Amino acid sequence: MYDGIINVYKEPGYTSFDVVAKLRGILHQKKIGHTGTLDPQAEGVLVVCLGKATKLCDILPDHDKEYEAVLLLGTTTDTEDMTGTVLTEQPVDVTEEQVRQVIASYVGTYEQVPPMYSAIKVNGQKLYDLARQGQVIERKPRPVTIYTLEILDMDLPRIRLRIRCSRGTYIRSLCRDIGESLSCGGCMEQLIRTRACGFHAAQSLRLDEIEAHEKDGTLAGYITAIDEMYAELPKLTVTEAGDRLIHNGNKFRKECIASMTEGTQTETCEDDNMDEAARYLVYDSGKRFTGIYEYDLGAGEFRPYKMFL
Repeated sequence: MYDGIINVYKEPGYTSFDVVAKLRGILHQKKIGHTGTLDPQAEGVLVVCLGKATKLCDILPDHDKEYEAVLLLGTTTDTEDMTGTVLTEQPVDVTEEQVRQVIASYVGTYEQVPPMYSAIKVNGQKLYDLARQGQVIERKPRPVTIYTLEILDMDLPRIRLRIRCSRGTYIRSLCRDIGESLSCGGCMEQLIRTRACGFHAAQSLRLDEIEAHEKDGTLAGYITAIDEMYAELPKLTVTEAGDRLIHNGNKFRKECIASMTEGTQTETCEDDNMDEAARYLVYDSGKRFTGIYEYDLGAGEFRPYKMFL
């Protein structure tokens, strides 16, 4: 069984769950999960956790995400992309300069109303289930941050954009909002996620490539180890006496530490080198990674944050 993270290129037409289901068949293991849904028609980076790494799905480093999208002005749909029913079509009577000004105005934090066709829950029900029943529910706007919004190409009514944004941003809704600001409406015609959780599309593997590497025994070289995802954290190695504690997921004191390294430097385990609630990668005396611990300065002990035993 594989334990680690794999950078999958999701092709259009697959749901994120389809990718997980196919990987379970290819890798012959059940413990597989992804870290962020991509719409079926979208493509690009889907970060998938395998084996023990499935515990990472909700705590992976909160990197921003990057997309390339095509905004189609003049058309609105109920899904805010081209998979839905067309609601309105109107002429696009805007200049390129007007488009540039409006697009630039969305850089920063703004309140975004999520789409009806989304997995957000309202009163215990997913919005897309309610939408398929013909219901339209009022959605509360949520703050999202657009770090960069670059025009790659403009051939009106189409605009190709590169977007770097915070988690929770709906690119469909961004396209809708830009269209509304231009008074002609708009929807998302195409979406590629080019980066997520530190992984890039250029290094992604398609399902057929993963299957080929699995068959020839080379797939392990494409899987990122769990502790590599947190390479910026300092590392603690415990003594043999500390092994019994960490192998049972228990807290331990500084006396159980054999060594501490931060980057390439070996540090001493003194309080002035420790920060309250700082996190550490913890290894047993045999150098096997066991989990992430937090330091309680007041108690002078390390407490488990997430174990990977």
